[in-house]
Amino acid sequence: MTMQKPVDPVPAATMLLLRDAPEFQVLMVKRHHQIDFASGALVFPGGKPSAGDEALEWANHCEGWSTFDDTQRTLRIAAIREAYEEAGILLGDYRDGGAFEDTCDLESRKAVERGEREFLDVVREAGVHLRLDRLSNFARWITPTFMHKRFDTHFFVVRAPERQIAACDGYETVDAEWLSPHKALEMEASGKRTIIFPTRLNLQLLAKSASAADCVAQAETRDIVTVLPEIIQRDGKNVLTIPEDAGYGPAYEIVG
Repeated sequence: MTMQKPVDPVPAATMLLLRDAPEFQVLMVKRHHQIDFASGALVFPGGKPSAGDEALEWANHCEGWSTFDDTQRTLRIAAIREAYEEAGILLGDYRDGGAFEDTCDLESRKAVERGEREFLDVVREAGVHLRLDRLSNFARWITPTFMHKRFDTHFFVVRAPERQIAACDGYETVDAEWLSPHKALEMEASGKRTIIFPTRLNLQLLAKSASAADCVAQAETRDIVTVLPEIIQRDGKNVLTIPEDAGYGPAYEIVG
C-alpha cells in the first residue's frame, strides 16, 4: 500500500497574554462552534500570518525590528494582529514610551479579520509601535503528520497591557476569559471546558510559573524543543505522544 505524503504544515502564531491581578492568569478565548479547527474549544488567540504581516513598511512601526529575521518578524506581527482581532488587545507603545490603553474598535477588528482593512493602517492611525521585542518564545508545536490540516505553530508569551479590556470578536471567538492555568485545567478535567492536547500541555507548563515575570523569565532561559506528536500503539489503543525531552514530561492522550 502506498503511504500518502503528509500535508506540509502552514506557519501559525499564538499569543499567551499574561497578567498577575487578581492572580496569575492567561487570556483564553472560546472558538466558535462553526470554525473548522478546534471548534468550541478554549484556546489562546492565534492564527496564520496574512500577506500584510510581511509588509516591509512594518519596519517603521515596530520596536525590535532589527533583532529578528523575516520569519520571526512575520510571526510576531501575526501573533499581535490575532490578539487584536480575536481578543481586542493591541500590544503597542506610543512614541513617548507610554502603553496603548484604549479600547479597540470592534468594527475595525472585524474589518481587519475580513481582509477589508490592513492591520498596518490601524497601527499607523493609532500612532503606536508594535512591541515585537516583548514577545518571548514559549513553545513550538507541529500538527501530527496524519492530520489533513497541519500547522507549524509558534507560541509567544508576553505580559498583557494592564488597562486594556479583552473582548471576543463574536465571529472566530465567542468568549474571552482570564483564567489561572490551574483553573483552566480544572475546568477541562470536570468537563466544563474543552481544551485540545497542545493547549492543555502548554497550560500545564504555564502552571509551573508563579507570576507573569516568572513565566517570561523561564521562557527566556528554556531551550525550545519543536514538538511533533506521534501515534503509537499501547495496550491495543492509539496513543498520541510527544518527545520526553520537549520539557513537558511524560505526556500522552488516547485517540480514536
